Amino acid sequence: MLGVNPYIAFKGNCREAIEFYKSALDAEVLFTQTVGESPMSDMGPAESIMHCTIKVGDSTIMMCDDVRPDAAAGGGNISLAIGLNDPKRAKQLFGNLAKDGSVLMPLEKTYWAEAFGMVTDKFGVKWMVNCDAPK
Repeated sequence: MLGVNPYIAFKGNCREAIEFYKSALDAEVLFTQTVGESPMSDMGPAESIMHCTIKVGDSTIMMCDDVRPDAAAGGGNISLAIGLNDPKRAKQLFGNLAKDGSVLMPLEKTYWAEAFGMVTDKFGVKWMVNCDAPK
């Protein structure tokens, strides 16, 4: 693998997150494997997600369940940035991510973008939605 991809560890609700991102972002699941399907089946609950890769536009996001009792949930100090050039689509994705989450900065026109906003989704993952200004 060449490049850098975000990898999010969820606190036991990765499967729910996968379904949420499929719906909210039109993500495509490229690969998923549970702990029980892996050679490391003694590592945790069989139904836990060992690894999943989803595709959002031209980008991939990897994720798993962190089965450690002291696992942190969600995004920590990292934000995932979505770049768009369609204001209607930006509004739709922002709204999808904000459902049951919290808006940090409403999606609105800025000096650099037609629309920009920040939201923390219901899993604690921080997102920035940026829609380029028309040229």
